Amino acid sequence: MREYLLTLCVTVAVTYLLTGPVRKFAIAAGAMPKIRARDVHREPTPRLGGIAMFGGLCAGLLVADHLPNLNGVFELSNEPRALLSGAALIWLIGVLDDKFEIDALIKLGAQMISAGVMVMQGLTVLWIPVPGIGTVSLTQWQGNLLTVALVVITINAVNFVDGLDGLAAGLVCIAAAAFFLYAYRIWFGYAIEAAAPATLFAAILMGMCIGFLPHNMHPARIFMGDSGSMLIGLVLAASAISITGQVDPDAMALFAGGERNATHAMLPVFIPLLLPLTIIAIPVADLVLAIVRRTWNGQSPFAADRGHLHHRLLEVGHSHSRAVLIMYFWSALIAFGALAYSVHSASMLIVLVIVALSAVGLVLLLLPRFTPRAPRWAESFLPPRYRRRRTTVVGAAAPTAVEAVRSGSPTGPPEEALERTPASYGLHGATALSSRPANGRTRDRERA
Repeated sequence: MREYLLTLCVTVAVTYLLTGPVRKFAIAAGAMPKIRARDVHREPTPRLGGIAMFGGLCAGLLVADHLPNLNGVFELSNEPRALLSGAALIWLIGVLDDKFEIDALIKLGAQMISAGVMVMQGLTVLWIPVPGIGTVSLTQWQGNLLTVALVVITINAVNFVDGLDGLAAGLVCIAAAAFFLYAYRIWFGYAIEAAAPATLFAAILMGMCIGFLPHNMHPARIFMGDSGSMLIGLVLAASAISITGQVDPDAMALFAGGERNATHAMLPVFIPLLLPLTIIAIPVADLVLAIVRRTWNGQSPFAADRGHLHHRLLEVGHSHSRAVLIMYFWSALIAFGALAYSVHSASMLIVLVIVALSAVGLVLLLLPRFTPRAPRWAESFLPPRYRRRRTTVVGAAAPTAVEAVRSGSPTGPPEEALERTPASYGLHGATALSSRPANGRTRDRERA
């Protein structure tokens, strides 16, 4: 564990220190696209953050190769080299896309080629555990196709959810943390050396995301771009494929008799193995909904729009930071809930805790529907966003603010003032991030 933590810390430090120079390079290289209709940020922000994340990946693998206990991962397995080869290719395509806007079909082809490079070097699914049947061996073509499909789905799921500051990096970091605990439990608890590469990949992935998040939290100073989102999606997919297709589930059946009984008895352990994408359930759900929505509207599945889950949270009325935290909450609930169930499936307490936290999450989702009403005497103790703001009524019966200032007359009694909410400004997801009512000021100026 100490060597995993050292690898994690080195990856965090390298990624964090490289992000600043990479930001200056992105500005100098002109990798600052214009603000699009679906974007929620107001100012052009440099991309190419994936360059720093790729540097953190290389540093983490290099340090792990020189540590006594983790060096065996590189000697006994070719998976780290396969990961580095596929990651380098997908990162290069992402860098070109951040600068020159590559066509979506070309990126899809590059994702398949990157997955194929990893498959050719041995990082592929060899068998899958099926409850009630046992371990099912796959043919070479079946394993290769399944591996490519998992890689492409995971990359695009992470890429689709990268729409708010710190969202993609945070969700993948949470997923990597849950996956690290699960993989480490299999490697250390069951003494299965084949789980060591997946544990290492998850630790490095956490370091890449943690090191990049301080620069990417709202308001973001730099975006990871496709060079970063596709990179962390590929690393996450490689971790899941490594532990799903390389670890023999029968090696964990230490207390059951036959193969069917062993598989049935170890069903809680198989859940994260059979469904590795549950750790990124939120991005995958967003991906599926986006494909269905765009296809239903007669658009290309790769056509960008403002219908993602994070866009809908903004339209409901959540602030930028609150929308990101809500997505964090649901991702952690699903990932760590599956992890807890795989450890203690017979505990009803885990189920009750998950249900209770789900209820809390639903309340958080509906929070903008409820306007807090605090008494006047308590407003001085509350944040400014919860205080009542008074403005004059604009109309024929009451003078405008400009006329009142010119004449020196009061604008009306306090009880006639209206509390102006964001809904009265006609805001939507792209403009609901600011606490300053720009539209209201424009109306006052026009009417004056």
